[in-house]
Amino acid sequence: MQVQKFDYVVVGTDSAGRVAAAEVLDIQRAAFAADMLPSAASRRERLDRLYALVADNEQAILDAISADFGGRARQEMVLTELFIVLSAVRQQRRKLGRWMRPRRVATPLHMLPGSSELMPQPLGVVGNIVPWNYPCQLALLPAAAALAAGNRVMIKPSELTPAFSHLLAQLAAQYFNPAELAVIEGGVEESRAFAALPFDHLVFTGSTTVGRQVAIAAAHNLTPVTLELGGKSPAIIDESCDLAESAPRLAFGKLFNAGQTCVAPDYALVPRARVADFVREVSAAALAMYPQFAGNQQYTSIISERHYARLQQLVRDAQEQGATVVRLGAEAERPHDGERRMAPVLLLDVTPDMAVMREEIFGPLLPVLPYDTLQQAIAFINERERPLALYWFGRDRRNCQQVLGSTISGGVTVNDALWHAAQENLPFGGVGASGTGAYHGEHGFLAFSKQKPIYRQARLNGFGLFRPPYGRVFDTLADFLKRHM
Repeated sequence: MQVQKFDYVVVGTDSAGRVAAAEVLDIQRAAFAADMLPSAASRRERLDRLYALVADNEQAILDAISADFGGRARQEMVLTELFIVLSAVRQQRRKLGRWMRPRRVATPLHMLPGSSELMPQPLGVVGNIVPWNYPCQLALLPAAAALAAGNRVMIKPSELTPAFSHLLAQLAAQYFNPAELAVIEGGVEESRAFAALPFDHLVFTGSTTVGRQVAIAAAHNLTPVTLELGGKSPAIIDESCDLAESAPRLAFGKLFNAGQTCVAPDYALVPRARVADFVREVSAAALAMYPQFAGNQQYTSIISERHYARLQQLVRDAQEQGATVVRLGAEAERPHDGERRMAPVLLLDVTPDMAVMREEIFGPLLPVLPYDTLQQAIAFINERERPLALYWFGRDRRNCQQVLGSTISGGVTVNDALWHAAQENLPFGGVGASGTGAYHGEHGFLAFSKQKPIYRQARLNGFGLFRPPYGRVFDTLADFLKRHM
């Protein structure tokens, strides 16, 4: 695919050489004002360049992300950082024409012969604050949706992925004019300043705590937000569950990216009589996927020393309060070479007061909570903040429907884990404390568009009967409409 590359930057930089965010916003606003409804051809061409940015630089992207993690499984990166992005861009390019067309909607009888429609219109400039756990995917999926919708895009990557952030800034400057798409590097202070800019829409993916701060900053400008947060996503093991089938699926969902996934199962609710079997099956499944953890290039490292220490403290806190710790694999302690690959830990006999049950884990720790009735499990979930994801494993369809109808979560996968978030035709987003708004596929196009309502009045119509001076005709018509329309 041949695309134009840009070898210049038309915006100022600070003393560290970082692009000035406020200046970029002014440039993008001016560019949008000059072309407020980009053609389908223009949008496809931008999507082509975004596709090429990834496809032309796959190895560099993988190397940068792995360096930031201190070792990340290549296969996981290929799936989540490359394939998901490229597949989404292809879908958007293919379906863009249909998404862009104004959509006729029904016109009430009393407003005929006029007609009604919804016209998708870009919002303007979309900002995106990106987390560290999937730095390429969560930078470029919202960007692709925003570009498809006709917007300009500014991206603020995480300070915890400096190698990838710098690479993405360089690639963005090569494949895009900064008036179309730009990357703003920097640390926490730059992220705060970024969130306070008067975007036309702001996307943030990260923790609920930081998400609240971002929402407050955006509210000052009345900037609409899409907040993709986290929380405690439960996995319910039903009485009807086939553990031999389900345990590998649950273990995969928990240990993918070493548990550093916003939709990873955060704890498992297991029938009390089946806890021992569950521990045995999940342990076996984890060790079948990862016969060892230390030095295993297919098992991802924890992102930083701080996060590694945080996870170890969660285990210690639970153990000190009476939890039973089940460590998987031979590496009970950290390997001597200082790597941050952390062997999985199952936690039994946990209580709701333990830190591991109050905080989002974001690592390879899985608390296991017994329940006696399905109603008890549902009540446990509903007593807490609404999760980003929920997983149910079993064969009993009636129980499944009871869980789906009695709980509220951002998304659900039945008899597996994670996969609803990889489905481009399903909206991805949270609810309540786990987020607001959603994107992916057409839902992303709609999230970054204004559906402008348009009513077209016919030349010959009866609305003149509703204009003053008012009299008996108006009263008769109004009475008829109240009773019959």
